[in-house]
Amino acid sequence: MSVKLGVPSKGRLMEKTFDWFADRGVKLSRTGSDREYAGAVEGIEGIELVLLSAGEIPRELAAGRIHLGVTGSDLVREKLALWEEKVVELEPMGFGHADLVIAVPRAWVDVTTIDDLDAVAAAFRRRHGFRLRIATKYHRLIRDYLRAGGVADYQLVDSQGATEGTVKNETAEAIADITSTGETLRANHLKILSGGPVHRSQATLFKSRQADWTPEDRMVLAHLKAMLQIER
Repeated sequence: MSVKLGVPSKGRLMEKTFDWFADRGVKLSRTGSDREYAGAVEGIEGIELVLLSAGEIPRELAAGRIHLGVTGSDLVREKLALWEEKVVELEPMGFGHADLVIAVPRAWVDVTTIDDLDAVAAAFRRRHGFRLRIATKYHRLIRDYLRAGGVADYQLVDSQGATEGTVKNETAEAIADITSTGETLRANHLKILSGGPVHRSQATLFKSRQADWTPEDRMVLAHLKAMLQIER
């Protein structure tokens, strides 16, 4: 048996993850063609590399099918209810930064805070007879955030594509999405509510609480954490 490490299978997140481990003496590499999800690990014994989509990694950690995984902190919080009971956040990795924000039309000059959104949502329902629509793919995070902010008169509209365009296309009145620079929001005449983001996300190394950790696996983990200079 070996400790299974799940890593994003493509794109900049995979490249940055490979670089992060390589800087600490652990070389991860993809083997075979781009269509094959096989990988190799050099520099430490007892680690098996598993290449998965970033969105699959939280579920695989929660199911205990992988021991460790690299994915966005936003994805773990969104996909796993009571996530802290299922995984441990071992180390923020310092890349893949993005903020989950709520944005409204720039023309809404009187709406700048979550309290303003609450007021306009109540007025919107009275005027139109249905709840203000917020397009997002982050239903759990946004619902929890709005509940904490006292906002009730809204409905979440699922958006897996170009969320920023839903307001222009009149399928939503506001959006909640990940942004790095805010440029796409500005280009679509949207502004971010003040008061800070819903969540500041970054690539993070997680440990599964559900995986079968044998004594040998725990020794491998201790060695890996020493190499990666992880103290927790």
